[in-house]
Amino acid sequence: MELFVRAMLDKGKYFVITGSNASLLSRELGTRLTGRHLTFELFPFSFNEFLKLTDKEPNIESFQEYFINGGFPQYLKSRRLESLQDLFNDIITRDISIRHKIRNLKSLKEMAVSLITNVGKEFSYNSLKKTFGLGSVNSAISFVSFFEDSYMLFTVPKFDYAIRKQIINPKKVYSIDNGFSIVNSASFSEDKGRMLENMAFLNLRKKYKEIFYFQEKGECDFVIKEGTKITQAMQVCYDLTEQNKEREFNGLIEALNKFKLKEGLILTYNQDDHFEIKDKIIKVIPVWKWL
Repeated sequence: MELFVRAMLDKGKYFVITGSNASLLSRELGTRLTGRHLTFELFPFSFNEFLKLTDKEPNIESFQEYFINGGFPQYLKSRRLESLQDLFNDIITRDISIRHKIRNLKSLKEMAVSLITNVGKEFSYNSLKKTFGLGSVNSAISFVSFFEDSYMLFTVPKFDYAIRKQIINPKKVYSIDNGFSIVNSASFSEDKGRMLENMAFLNLRKKYKEIFYFQEKGECDFVIKEGTKITQAMQVCYDLTEQNKEREFNGLIEALNKFKLKEGLILTYNQDDHFEIKDKIIKVIPVWKWL
């Protein structure tokens, strides 16, 4: 393919080459086409794209539908659960197992289900090795990298100025799509807070490459690095209540102080508010408006 495309480019032709695996495309385009191609990532439909497809207005009712069903166009049109189940199985079998010659298909599939069920939670490669009876930590690292290359899921490291600590610290995991996770897992839809966090992450991932979670005394769900600086800090909370307000505020304010930021964001399901705490401004915005 590479030689043919290069020859046609030399004749003034242009190509759009698509694929479902990031590492495969980068390898195939990485020698004779170096510097002669642009890469674009395509994600399931955003909330705005969902609204255009369904001809709906942006409000809490339309967001609830998007929140549960996700953004895969085929599923949104057919509402056949099998379309997302087949997608999951195709990724596991074709994009990963066959391509990488993995014999332990059972552990591979069980790990994938576990990770997309537990979005927003921390994991370590050592814990995956023990849970799924793998021969080494390297096998767990490889499996997760295969999931990421196929865009089934994403991992988010804990922020640290030391790269080595970022590598060894536990990571958090997020899924490519809420509907995809709900259909292919047993309990994902039971935790609406993590569903909301997953949706927030996906929107951030479309815009930013360096996303971290922050954890010292408290925890902040997302901090965004642009260039050499952390420029944003935000929490995701399904419902901000008197019981959880202190925890959510403390984790966010700790991050704001750490990175010398004046303003932070708390994303909720449908709450809108504004707080000023000492010299910090905290905006509370419904995710559907933020999207």
